[in-house]
Amino acid sequence: MNAEAGGVLDRLRRLRAADAPTHGGRVLSYVYDPGRDDLDALADAAASLARPVNALDPTVFPSVAAMERDLVGFTKRMLHAGRCVVGSVTSGGTESCLLAVKTARDLWRAAGGDGRPRLVAPVTAHAAFQKAARLFDLDWDPVPCGPDGAVRLEDVVARLGPDVALVVVSAPAYPTGALDPVRAVAGAARARGIACHVDACFGGFALPWWPELPAWDFRVAGVTSVSADLHKFGYAPKGISVLLHRGRHRQRAQFFATTRWPGYPVVNPTLLGSRSASPLAAAWAITQHLGRAGYAELTAAIVRTASGIRSAVDAIPGLVMLGDPVGPALALAADATVPAAGRVDPHHLADALTRLGWRVQHQPGLRQPNGIRLPRTAHLTLTPVLERSLPEFLGALAAASDQVRGRPPADAGALVGMLAALGYREGGRVPGPRAAWTLLRLAGVGRDTADRPMATLMALVEALPAPVAEALLSELLARLSQPR
Repeated sequence: MNAEAGGVLDRLRRLRAADAPTHGGRVLSYVYDPGRDDLDALADAAASLARPVNALDPTVFPSVAAMERDLVGFTKRMLHAGRCVVGSVTSGGTESCLLAVKTARDLWRAAGGDGRPRLVAPVTAHAAFQKAARLFDLDWDPVPCGPDGAVRLEDVVARLGPDVALVVVSAPAYPTGALDPVRAVAGAARARGIACHVDACFGGFALPWWPELPAWDFRVAGVTSVSADLHKFGYAPKGISVLLHRGRHRQRAQFFATTRWPGYPVVNPTLLGSRSASPLAAAWAITQHLGRAGYAELTAAIVRTASGIRSAVDAIPGLVMLGDPVGPALALAADATVPAAGRVDPHHLADALTRLGWRVQHQPGLRQPNGIRLPRTAHLTLTPVLERSLPEFLGALAAASDQVRGRPPADAGALVGMLAALGYREGGRVPGPRAAWTLLRLAGVGRDTADRPMATLMALVEALPAPVAEALLSELLARLSQPR
């Protein structure tokens, strides 16, 4: 039976009512609210105008080529790119990262590289690069960071060799907010003939207006490619990103083209074929409207917000900022210099903030191959709109810290021991779908996880062997969208 259009939309509104709020700054991850209704209205109108367009073929839809030219041009100027830099619009940061890796691998092979190449990056590089290594058959070679989440130049340089197709640095790293040593790494890579990609997917549309930063973009001679997402601090709807390459030969290596079938000639500059033009049109309209001055104004609000939060955290006993973050990402950790009774566990803190109406992101701790452990943290993505409610958020942060101070971190040891007895240990079995779902239910995790405390699940993720934890999390996500 067909439903009436009004009834369908009413149901969608009810479904959306269960979502975390996308506006107002109460979700400090995933969404990027500039706090400007005019930008939402402009994006909606532009996206609607382009809705029927297939961005697959700009010879049929020349508006696609015109908007891409403008977006690439704006991004080039923003990132200090010269005439030799060319670029493409992609469906998001992951696609930009995948294409950067695929391009580097292909050019490494064309230059005589033999065997399986390596992809070198700090352990804090976005997981999209691990995905790229798996998809394009490179060895993933993560460089350990210090306890503060920062990578040392000498540790990166020590990994460079003739089998490295690409070295990646972040501006900034999402988990910590740290700005990697771009100039030094790119210089070392250039001296060895190795490509260097700057992943600015997260911060690319904020850092150009952030005060007192060292050069990290195309002003650095050894940088061969940069990615920057418009659906983050470009404030466009998801998903849209820009990938820039130094030199046409590099960019052309990311293309797929074939005339070897009886249909139309296929030429894809990105991984996708048919593409929605709506995000492209929305991003184009927003950049045209805001310009550099508009982005500078919005970034200034984030700078002020970051300063206010850092000062507030300094005044909260038992809680610290991890490392020295740069840009719109902060990571909160327990202060290990005080007795356990005075510490604020970041995962209990995140759960307490959820109860108070604020969503921050749980980040599990990570033991690196060299034995150095990166602490569990709570991630905060800062947006311009948060400045308006900053006193309220800082009050909630202080109250939540008081609620959980001295509470021991969640302990999944008993469940991990039980799983080990069943063979789910390091080097042992990996659960299939049915077993993984049973184990999740034993851990108290089910389909209704949206508002449940996450500290115990994060402790389980930290303690389990990575293949087992990954199987459990994959099963959880699969079950959430499975018809019941």
